[in-house]
Amino acid sequence: MKALLFSGQGAQKVGMGKSLYENSAIARDLYDRANAVLPFDLKQVCFEGPQETLTETRVCQPALFTQGYVIAQILKEQGKLADLKCVLGLSIGELTAYAVAGVWDFETGLKVVAERGRLMQEACDKTKGGMAAIIGGSREDVLAFCREFDVDAANFNTPGQIVISGDADKIAAAVAKNAETKQFKRAIPLVVAGAYHSRLMEPARADFAKFLAGVEFRKPEIPVFTNTTGELIDDPAAMREALAKQVVSSVLWEDCVRGAVALGVTETLECGPGGILTGMVKKIAPEVAGTAISEFAEIPA
Repeated sequence: MKALLFSGQGAQKVGMGKSLYENSAIARDLYDRANAVLPFDLKQVCFEGPQETLTETRVCQPALFTQGYVIAQILKEQGKLADLKCVLGLSIGELTAYAVAGVWDFETGLKVVAERGRLMQEACDKTKGGMAAIIGGSREDVLAFCREFDVDAANFNTPGQIVISGDADKIAAAVAKNAETKQFKRAIPLVVAGAYHSRLMEPARADFAKFLAGVEFRKPEIPVFTNTTGELIDDPAAMREALAKQVVSSVLWEDCVRGAVALGVTETLECGPGGILTGMVKKIAPEVAGTAISEFAEIPA
């Protein structure tokens, strides 16, 4: 049984989607439709860059959403998803999973993603946030470390890899303290535009919740997981609430993957650049086979 995985922010790279557009009528149609919806040239920035523009939160979120959705539709057209068990995504990838599960149509999903990206960009610009990856710590120890430095646990990615997020100076102090004490194996500062999945995103969460109140959510046609609990979600009102909350809450990716395995998933197809999620799944559930698909040539025969 298969699960589709959808990439999170940070996976984007210049050239993403270009080979799909050149080789698939479905991709051409969806990228052209995306360009008609968005206030910028998505094809130009994805295919040609520059990297600085593609990395902006307001741009990379629609870029990842569109590429992930395109790959899923190509796989579906080619009959590769007959044994699809569930869909799940990391952070922005959860919104791609909702669209693929039929919660919204492509254009509606893209508008939701674009607004999320815009609001999060705004919150980043108004705050001085930072993030760091903590390697080699238990959840309990990392949560205590977060309390000590008044920051938040943003991502529970894999056993022994947790990302913390918050005020940049507090994150820097936490990293410096770990360099002295060696409490954790490593504390690695991340190059990010802001403190994602932390209290610093609260203004974005509040405005996104207001925006989502006007968006129709349908019951998913494919089982889908939410990052906020790591569990399946299918009630439209609960999905609306979870997506707003997700902006400031911890991403329980490890829990989502374990939930998919419990459903009987034995193979994952990652739809998007980087192969990051496939690597994470290997650390969580080594028995699960994984394929990362970004380019047209990488689509399984």
